[in-house]
Amino acid sequence: MNKQLLTKIFTCRAAAISLAGLAVLTTSAAAAGWPTDKPIRVVVPYSAGGSGDVAFRTIQPYLEKALGTTFYVDNKSGASGNIGATEVARAPADGYTLLLGATNNYVMNQFLFRMSFDPLKDLAPITMVVNSPLVVMVNPALPVKTFAEFTAYAKQNPDKVNFGSPGPGTAPHLGGVLFSSRTGAPLTHVPYRGASPAVQGVVAGDIQAMFVTADSTSGYVLNGRLRALAIMGPTRLAPLPDTPSVTELGMPDLKVGNWWGLSAPAKTDPTIIKKLAAAIQGALRQPAVVEQLAKLGTTTVGNSPADFAAQLAREATVWRTVIEAAKIKLE
Repeated sequence: MNKQLLTKIFTCRAAAISLAGLAVLTTSAAAAGWPTDKPIRVVVPYSAGGSGDVAFRTIQPYLEKALGTTFYVDNKSGASGNIGATEVARAPADGYTLLLGATNNYVMNQFLFRMSFDPLKDLAPITMVVNSPLVVMVNPALPVKTFAEFTAYAKQNPDKVNFGSPGPGTAPHLGGVLFSSRTGAPLTHVPYRGASPAVQGVVAGDIQAMFVTADSTSGYVLNGRLRALAIMGPTRLAPLPDTPSVTELGMPDLKVGNWWGLSAPAKTDPTIIKKLAAAIQGALRQPAVVEQLAKLGTTTVGNSPADFAAQLAREATVWRTVIEAAKIKLE
């Protein structure tokens, strides 16, 4: 190899290294100046009014004050949340487009549908915002008053217990699948078109049970039209103080939450991720926020990006096993 060729090779390598270094400096400088006065779009992949939607709007004023910019919610519903989630996964990784996704978007849908992105690889976790544990609800006409009695009844009457959900592949559907998997008690799934019709179905006695969040059902428990048997989470909930958690009942592996977490497109600068996580954690520590969300049967979380990522990996493993064992596949 002649001297002139070697000189060209070294020159090209030096130029490449310089360009790479310049790119890093440019990215770091942009992250250091983030956010500017450009508004930050938070994509919620479901229609307005859900618990995640309400939770974010509750902390939004605190975030805007902490970061000195504006946020706005963009509800992009459709395809079980996959439309909005896909849009964020493909968005520029500049910190101005975020996903406020639910349990399905992060750890369930990837095993139910043919998806064009991997939520564990194509999204950068920021923090889990809130958790709304599912509650085991039954119609009072069912001859059971405790979780243990319900489990025993379902085993003894395999064709008599139907449970409803807002549709196939939703958290309430998979909550019922997990219940059967962990307890050995068979249930029959009856999908409805939305949560409200499913709740009305169990209230009317058309179906016998449902695995559903407290925000839409605690009122029925108070007036005796539904019976709450167990909180599918680690602790009791404020709207249902007399209902034990599955942890209390000795079944911690039955925890199912319709939780909501914030993420950004993969390759978003870690500095931006840390700023967002710190601002959200600060907002979630506000007593007024904690109190307001607790009344809805929702608990604030605000874990670190690393802890959120680890949780996503753990839950994805669990749900992959459950979904594959039940042979659930959706189009």
